[in-house]
Amino acid sequence: MSRRRVAICGAIIAFSVLLLGLLWIIPRVPSFQEVRAAYVASDALLLDRRGAILHELRVDDSVRRLSWTEIGDVSPAFIRALIEAEDRRFREHRGVDWRALAAAAVQRATGGSTRGASTLSMQVAGGLLEGGGSEGRRRSSVDKLRQMAAAVRLEFHWTKDEVLEAYVNLASFRGELQGVAAASRGIFGKDPHALTSAEGTVLAALMRAPNAPAEEVLNRAARLARRLDVIPETGDLAAAAERLEIGYQILRREDWAPHVARRLLAGSEGSVAGSVLSSLDRDLQIFAIETARRHLRLLASRNVRDAAALVVDHSNGRVLAYVGNGGEVSSARHVDGVRAARQAGSTLKPFLYALAFERRLLTPASLIDDRPLDLPVSGGIYRPGNYDHRYRGAVSCRTALASSLNVPAVRVLELVGVGALTDNLEALGFRSLRSADYYGPSLALGSADVTLWDLASAYSVLARGGSPVALSLVPSDTGTRDDSVYSRETTFLVSDILADREARSRTFGLESPLATRYWTAVKTGTSKDMRDNWCVGYSSRFTAAVWVGNFSGEPMWDVSGVVGAAAIWREIMDRLHVEQPSGPPVRPPGLVRAAVAEAPSGTEREEWFVAGTEPRMIRPVGERAVSRILYPAEGAIIALDPDIPEALQRIFFQGSTAAEAGVWELNGRKLSGRLPHPWAPRAGHHTLSLLDASGRPLDTVRFSVRGPGEIDD
Repeated sequence: MSRRRVAICGAIIAFSVLLLGLLWIIPRVPSFQEVRAAYVASDALLLDRRGAILHELRVDDSVRRLSWTEIGDVSPAFIRALIEAEDRRFREHRGVDWRALAAAAVQRATGGSTRGASTLSMQVAGGLLEGGGSEGRRRSSVDKLRQMAAAVRLEFHWTKDEVLEAYVNLASFRGELQGVAAASRGIFGKDPHALTSAEGTVLAALMRAPNAPAEEVLNRAARLARRLDVIPETGDLAAAAERLEIGYQILRREDWAPHVARRLLAGSEGSVAGSVLSSLDRDLQIFAIETARRHLRLLASRNVRDAAALVVDHSNGRVLAYVGNGGEVSSARHVDGVRAARQAGSTLKPFLYALAFERRLLTPASLIDDRPLDLPVSGGIYRPGNYDHRYRGAVSCRTALASSLNVPAVRVLELVGVGALTDNLEALGFRSLRSADYYGPSLALGSADVTLWDLASAYSVLARGGSPVALSLVPSDTGTRDDSVYSRETTFLVSDILADREARSRTFGLESPLATRYWTAVKTGTSKDMRDNWCVGYSSRFTAAVWVGNFSGEPMWDVSGVVGAAAIWREIMDRLHVEQPSGPPVRPPGLVRAAVAEAPSGTEREEWFVAGTEPRMIRPVGERAVSRILYPAEGAIIALDPDIPEALQRIFFQGSTAAEAGVWELNGRKLSGRLPHPWAPRAGHHTLSLLDASGRPLDTVRFSVRGPGEIDD
């Protein structure tokens, strides 16, 4: 035996003894199950309530790593090429390929070209020791020994397939792509099981130098292919290698709930592990999105670009569908239309009438005057009008609400008060409201900005008999409050009106998208200049809310609630009730059905009443019902005219007819004389009050007078 061979054998024996010694001091190698459990994908998954994937969302920007791929789901062609390229005797050795190691030592000793002898097991073990992937920094001799010892220990506890599976999931391929799933989808646009022989060979050739130029990878792949039993065509190899020059892109497979995904998957640290179960129903979510998109295409000629929808199971508050916008057909697909605050239009009217019923100020049979109305406000005169510019005289509350008449709604607001309605809306959960002074009488027609989320939540209160429930995007227990916003009697009356096809026919006709074959209570709304279009309604179990418009605030062209949002609402509700029945709410025991006569015609009709409130004769409710200061309005600013002598300038305090019996007080001093009361204005801030006979304030306004030459601050 030559001296060189003796030296080599002695080195191998010494190396083996050292390796065996390292086995005793090497840290514990984690189990395969521990490695898989610790694996965190860069893309989190949003699941529907049954566990089906709804959305993929990247939550880690440092690396691109998809879900763990089992070895059985990887193309055999890639596995063969990988073993041939990286560890030809993988199935034979027990962690260390001593033959390859000896050959490498001989080559190094003789000055020949060196080839790495690192096995797949060593690469996996090395990555685990370093707490990273299979690649790492350049290792020292001691590091290499520890890696080999760890590989031997690894194979005592792991199967060969487990080693392979860990390797293909932890290995880096190109750029930020880690794992065979990310590499396969990012470079070739397919799952790992679908890789061809050529594609698998190119991926295997990447392992030695993942970021090498495509030409170099192609050359390595060609050499590798010649060593394989199954040799792909050269043209196929070249085509596969060319994909490396294009740049990788991983397209979402599931993209149905982007706004919910961002809310539930993007945690405070910017990422979450694994998947999150949501309350959404995948089939309903897809149906709602596709329905919204189809109607947006139909309405495009009317300058409609955006829509949003929310579907809630109001029995428990869980959200079943959440459509933030129309996606690819939307003007701004990242805007969340469910959470965006827009002008409510007539969708607030049910709560106005509910408040009047709750306070026993009105009944569904009460007659409200639907004639032109002028109201003094701080900016001048407020003159509400109906949508169709027609007036109907005295109408019942039932007809006024169901047909969404504007003038009667403003008169009802005069009865209940703007502040009382604002407080009631806040109790319902509307979170974007301003002070009552900001709105004035226009609040009756929905001048407040609200979100689709809050509207659906508020209508759920009506559907639940007055009991609020917290809406939730996860299938956990939702919270209900013990304190009801309305009585069951009140919500029954409002629901019965909103479900009354005949009562709504004056505006919507007997046949419209609002007339369902199953029981529903529904209301539409359109904001000023047709900028926002709403439809919100509920059945015995589900509440659905739809908004249509433009995120930019541009007006639509001749799009009413029935034409726009209601058509989407109807299709969603029909989908919900294919097999789910819906019947009217159970009548509370505190309600009675009674026949009443309308004055002055004497026409009789039946109506629901809270027991004890049923009248024999119904007379129109006019200004006599409440004492109000009509002029000046709250916050009014009156300017003296410098061209008119001050002695000739007068303003007149005006009140409702019922105010004639009241006592007027200005700045704490009582006024004498009949109304309208003339008053010589004096510069400054003033408080005008209307008192009853006992001195109790019935109404109070604050206004200012500016002298000649005064300007705004």
